Amino acid sequence: MNMTESWMKDLSPNGNVSTTEPVSTIPFAITMLGSGSATPTLDRHQTAQLLNYNGDYFLIDCGEATQYRLIEQRARPSRLKYIFISHLHGDHYFGLMPLLSSLNMGGRTEPLYLFGPRGLDEVITTTFRVSNGKFFFPLHFQSINPDVPTLLLDLPGLTVESIPLDHGIECTGFLFREKPYKPRLLRERLPAEVSIEALKTLKEGHDVLNDTGQVQYAAADYTTPGPAARSYAYCSDTRYNERILHQIQGIDLLYHEATFRDDNAGRASEVHHTTARQAAALAQKAGVGRLLIGHFSSRYKTYDGFLAEAQEVFANTELAIEGQQFPV
Repeated sequence: MNMTESWMKDLSPNGNVSTTEPVSTIPFAITMLGSGSATPTLDRHQTAQLLNYNGDYFLIDCGEATQYRLIEQRARPSRLKYIFISHLHGDHYFGLMPLLSSLNMGGRTEPLYLFGPRGLDEVITTTFRVSNGKFFFPLHFQSINPDVPTLLLDLPGLTVESIPLDHGIECTGFLFREKPYKPRLLRERLPAEVSIEALKTLKEGHDVLNDTGQVQYAAADYTTPGPAARSYAYCSDTRYNERILHQIQGIDLLYHEATFRDDNAGRASEVHHTTARQAAALAQKAGVGRLLIGHFSSRYKTYDGFLAEAQEVFANTELAIEGQQFPV
């Protein structure tokens, strides 16, 4: 199928998440593929992350050589369902064209859903037009409004929203949030004659009333709360930006860029980036559970200084070490 014929269609992916399962049975984890900034080094690759939710693969940014990083992590690129691109600086999307080409040559037929900034569609269509290339799988693109938080994806167990960021060009982060789990029935407490309709009502967390409007079965007596829903926020290139606090308040895991250390705080603001200490301050104000910092400038040869400066402000900070997996 020619790519231009399949783009801009309504997104209606079918999920397979069961929200009745205990949280421990549903994988929700981030694998760090690249944590470097614009200039790659031998031990740091450009930005890319792989999110696994219940076996579905979400690729977040796609810096140069991302498909090699996927292969190194034994994550089959063919399993990708959704790709999110934060902005059009090369270190965040220059790996996309080779990845799409490989998926095409590999015989992919399943739809792929791509979310990114305005202009990304032009880049892809031009690249494949001048090379006389065609897509043999449906590629659905949705451009992102960079100015307001927007619901991008609504799956049975998970939603994805955009997070407006403050960078030199249009740039957004992404918030992945599990939907609330339904209460669990305490079946050993239920009488044998309880109806299916009553069970459904209790499962929704509501009391069951009798014909006279009185409570026959109280949800508090026959159910227990489901597992806590989890959340992950990805904030790529941006200056320190308190306008996003309301969106990331209380999330479980926050990834935030920390391109510079304190010695280059002025430079960070000038080029619309953040220091490790600033990222930690944002995490503290948002009351997040854990903070991951990455997007390290190649001028720094070690990570220790980033971690030390961040942990002075927010103790529960970790480095986004490439190849490591971080559960949400």
